[in-house]
Amino acid sequence: MRKHGNGTGWWCSDREMADGQRYGFRLLRAGEWTDPLPDPRSRRQPDGPLGLSQVYADGFTWTDDQWTGRILPGQSIYELHVGTFTPQGTFEGAEEKLDYLLELGVTTIEIMPVQPFGGNHNWGYDGVDWHCVHEGYGGPEGLKHLVNACHNKNIAVILDVVYNHFGPVGNFTPLFGPYTTSGATDWGDVVNFCGPGSDEVRRYVLDAARQWLTEFHIDGLRLDAVQTIVDTSATHILEELSILATEIEATTGLQKTLIAESDQNDPKLVAPRGGNGLGGFGLDAQWEDDLHHALHALTSGETHTYYEDFASVDALAQTVAHVFYHHGTFSSFRGRTHGRQLDTSATPAFRFLAYTTTHDQTGNRPAGDRPSQYLSAEKIVLKAAIVLSTPYTPMLFMGEEFGAQTPFPFFCSHCNEDLNRLTREGRQRQFRYQGFSEEAVATMPDPADEKTFASAKLDWNFTADNERILSAYKKLFQLRKKLKFTRPWLDQLTVEHTDNWIGFGYKDAFLVANLSDDTATAPFTGNLEYSLTEPAVSDAGTQLPPWSFAILTDVSRV
Repeated sequence: MRKHGNGTGWWCSDREMADGQRYGFRLLRAGEWTDPLPDPRSRRQPDGPLGLSQVYADGFTWTDDQWTGRILPGQSIYELHVGTFTPQGTFEGAEEKLDYLLELGVTTIEIMPVQPFGGNHNWGYDGVDWHCVHEGYGGPEGLKHLVNACHNKNIAVILDVVYNHFGPVGNFTPLFGPYTTSGATDWGDVVNFCGPGSDEVRRYVLDAARQWLTEFHIDGLRLDAVQTIVDTSATHILEELSILATEIEATTGLQKTLIAESDQNDPKLVAPRGGNGLGGFGLDAQWEDDLHHALHALTSGETHTYYEDFASVDALAQTVAHVFYHHGTFSSFRGRTHGRQLDTSATPAFRFLAYTTTHDQTGNRPAGDRPSQYLSAEKIVLKAAIVLSTPYTPMLFMGEEFGAQTPFPFFCSHCNEDLNRLTREGRQRQFRYQGFSEEAVATMPDPADEKTFASAKLDWNFTADNERILSAYKKLFQLRKKLKFTRPWLDQLTVEHTDNWIGFGYKDAFLVANLSDDTATAPFTGNLEYSLTEPAVSDAGTQLPPWSFAILTDVSRV
């Protein structure tokens, strides 16, 4: 190879490569040649991140010419992990469940990361080779086949991507260039977005994003933990990703949605780029954890760590009405003020994703126990009714819609016992810090044990309780659409509450919910559209059994 003369640090070769050919690079380090290393820009890793790369030429035949894309308003998102969603644990297996998702009311699937990782099973956030697809799921052809099938059933696809750190197995990028820099996230070294040599690192990320949004026909990206991205550049990498998505939309005519995960409660993420003095990043949406925290604290009674500020109906009401509970207010968990006020008259509610649980909120518990494993069916459906009656964009985590009794613990297979041990010990420290009992920490499933991964696979053999919860979810999705709970402007939403009930909505579509162990009467009457229990609606108001809800139309306050 020879060094390119343009001063960018690139090396090049005149050797011609054929489709399917395997290759790697030897690097001269401290006077010695390394073993063959995979290409950091590899398009295919048949043997995983430690093996040789393979030349991959796009030859897939698409049949989604009729796909017109999906704008964000009105979407219902379903988060899934390919390896545990079906018994097969593959893209092909996921494809077999598309009709089920359509019947449920899902319009978009969000696939947890699929970049290559060490071993055979992982959540995906330990990925490397950011232009590749894990072979165990079906490789690049399998992902394209799934996207093609989704589009032919009018389902959009969002891909979860991780640009804040590299995984610990197979990350050879520091040998090839300054891909990382000093400092660390909770999961690995800081990616070099603004130091010397960072131009090519930014290009590495932008080219990967372009590949998914164009060649793979992906409809959007979920950007993992963006608060850990360190970028002091005048144009932040998130803004550059937003610009890229806009350019692709202009050339394809298809919506490309960017969704950020962040715990900063910062509306800057979804504020418009540049103008109006906002200087936002121009992303389409962000996850909204505060609503989850309030629902979880109220229904479970857990008040440790970040839940300690949320155990009141007032906290729930504030998140329903204003998105962020902490908006420049004091956070007991952080010991400081947190968040920033959102202008609810200028930012539509659909820019925020609401959920009863996620892979994080389930999996980042010692046992990985789902809410449906420790809450009643009434509480599970109550939480869903609240989320699906808000104007936010709803997101489900796979299995919640039927009250799955299988856990979703953290699992990995790092191919290195020291790494596996460090992962196990690190998670135990985290759980102790979060206030979980020593017994819970001591009995935590070993992330590297094959049984831990196997336990997370969904059980699709439904019990009567599963069917009852699933039927309720389907009805709630139907009512969300029928009653137009998706109205965009929060300042048009009526929200009232006491210490034990909340009511919110509009005159023609209103939800009242009892979040206590006692019967409660909310001062609203109307026509009862749906409830899982038997509320008494009269001229005196709506009397609700414990942990129940009622959806009303033609509402008036008594």
